[in-house]
Amino acid sequence: MAQDSGTRTLISHAQLRRGRGRIIYWTLLTVVVVGFTLVFLGPLYWMVTGALKSGQEIAQTPPSLFPKDPQPQNYIDAWNNLDLAKLLFNTFYYAVGAVVFQLVFDTAAAYSLSKLRPVFGNVILGLMLATLMIPAMVLIVPQYVTVIDLPILHINLLDSPFAIWLPLVANAFNIFLLKRFFDSIPEELMAAALMDGATPLRTLWSIILPISRPILGVVSIFAVTAVWKDFLWPKLVMPSPETRTVSVGIYAFAGGTPMNVVIAASVIAAIPTVVVFLVFQRNIMSGLTTGSLKG
Repeated sequence: MAQDSGTRTLISHAQLRRGRGRIIYWTLLTVVVVGFTLVFLGPLYWMVTGALKSGQEIAQTPPSLFPKDPQPQNYIDAWNNLDLAKLLFNTFYYAVGAVVFQLVFDTAAAYSLSKLRPVFGNVILGLMLATLMIPAMVLIVPQYVTVIDLPILHINLLDSPFAIWLPLVANAFNIFLLKRFFDSIPEELMAAALMDGATPLRTLWSIILPISRPILGVVSIFAVTAVWKDFLWPKLVMPSPETRTVSVGIYAFAGGTPMNVVIAASVIAAIPTVVVFLVFQRNIMSGLTTGSLKG
């Protein structure tokens, strides 16, 4: 271990400045960066270029790295034939609803566990976190039974957006994430608000939420991506063609649609989430790390 200007590293800066050490360091760094770049960007590149190929070219073995005769028309055919405008609107509508429900209920739950400290609050939090250990597939059947006959009200929620929104509200990970952030907020702010006569709800609205924008942004992005990429649950609870999400809609049309057009539709469906990540990646990282340390 070496120490230089308060920074500890596995290899000393003197070794890195030497000829052999510098060569080994930059070689390993280049291999790692290029390797991870290929792993993560390779599928995206294949998807984008595959949508520009003809049906025969995309099915050939071995596959070609570049389209021999690019066909941008595939994207237009995918947009028109698969009615992607309707599918994207449905998915966006479900995503916005999921964001609203999670921000309201998960924030309220995390605030009460962090600042109001109800009786058996730690036990409740522990039980919530225990649900993260349950495989998602195990919950499919009881959730579906609940959706087709909502307890007490006895309402069938199939083809209703509430069939997607309500299961997403009970998100233990988001509640834990919000609680950790709220724990990092100084208690002096809560005491000052109490002395000024603010109610707990007023404190949440006027003090906690304004300084919690980074973590609220993270929760919102998680909610959007969860709805956008989900397939099995929307396929079960949205059987009507008018209420399908984009992933279910593409799957439904895939049987009688050329593969290159299906890939083009997948590219179009992936664009919104990629754009959201690229635009808000700094907010995601700051929101995840802001509440990690107190002080």
